[in-house]
Amino acid sequence: MSRILALCIALWAVAVPPVWAQEFSGLARIDADDSSVTDAGREDVQIDLGLSQGIPYRLFMLDGPPRLVLDFQEVDWTGLQADDLDRSERVLQAQFGAYVPGWSRMVLELVAPMKVETAALDIDEVTGGAHLSVSLVPETPELFAANAGAPYDPRWDLPEPALIKRPVARGDEAPLVVVLDPGHGGIDPGAEQGEIAEKDMMLTFARELRELLLRSDGFEVVLTRDTDNFVSLERRVSLAYQAGAGVFISIHADSLSEGLAHGATVYVLSRDASDVASAKLAERHDREELLSGMDLSGTDDEVTGVLLDLARQETQPRTEALAKALVGGMTNTGGPMNRRPMRSAAFSVLKAADIPSVLIEIGFLSSPRDFKNLQNPEWRAAIAQGIRNGLQNWREADAAKRPLIRQ
Repeated sequence: MSRILALCIALWAVAVPPVWAQEFSGLARIDADDSSVTDAGREDVQIDLGLSQGIPYRLFMLDGPPRLVLDFQEVDWTGLQADDLDRSERVLQAQFGAYVPGWSRMVLELVAPMKVETAALDIDEVTGGAHLSVSLVPETPELFAANAGAPYDPRWDLPEPALIKRPVARGDEAPLVVVLDPGHGGIDPGAEQGEIAEKDMMLTFARELRELLLRSDGFEVVLTRDTDNFVSLERRVSLAYQAGAGVFISIHADSLSEGLAHGATVYVLSRDASDVASAKLAERHDREELLSGMDLSGTDDEVTGVLLDLARQETQPRTEALAKALVGGMTNTGGPMNRRPMRSAAFSVLKAADIPSVLIEIGFLSSPRDFKNLQNPEWRAAIAQGIRNGLQNWREADAAKRPLIRQ
């Protein structure tokens, strides 16, 4: 199916009787019992989604890896689990959730290139319930690549990147602008342990840390997201620039199967990772960006290295000093810290060339001890105090060194 045909299917796929006009505008709920992704025949895939009502939708394909993207007006996914939904051997992974405010997204990572054979949204005239049916059939890699690509519609998509003016320089007495970046969000849940998702835990912690910083003297705080919505890695960095950030802190609690990962860890940007586990963690963060339906086909794989080469000479030492101060602050409030609390890797979210940027893993969901701590409000408060103390110590030391930096 061509990109044009996919878009033709997209909006208002069926005529809705006037009697259901009011219900049609409400929040649609997914019917888990009527939803599945299954193999059909020898090579085909059948997608069935039961909905409480008809809603606008669109679909398109992305390459590298091959993916089917389904966008909907906002859907309540409560009760639907990815493992229960996906019973197809031709689908590697299914993800779904909020994308941008008012819109939801489902992404299916495919084993091999496929195309949409049929797509239809049927509405029951009696109940108003709806059923979306999509059939996928094999496609050649050449035709798949030729037709794949994300359409752009301001009603559905993230805004186009905009030029950002450099913020006006702030004096040493001005509050330190701290941009807190709760990891993941929306369609990207991050690490999961049972029913608990990293995206929710990090949003909770970021809000708690924000409140602590605002109650302390000398801080302004901006969150890259304050709801359960998807924010691209590029957008997170752009928001830091727009806010005139003095510091950027990305907050995570991942899960690592490589080795015994536990305890708080602070990462700084580096082209070469300090260890294998850090490299795999950075690779997974970028992969999750892909699996959230981002079209990164036009990006430069060497962007991190180029930005490192162009970064101001004083930014990297300031960032390393920030990381050491945060490690010291968290250690003094009890930690526990990782046995190697300072590490480095090519995290794309840390690519701002002239903003000291770090990524803090406040713990790992794969560690039973960390998992228990992360759910404890008193422990989170202690870690937040450690981060606050580290920021205060770094700000004081950084201001003292500023006159020594060559302008």
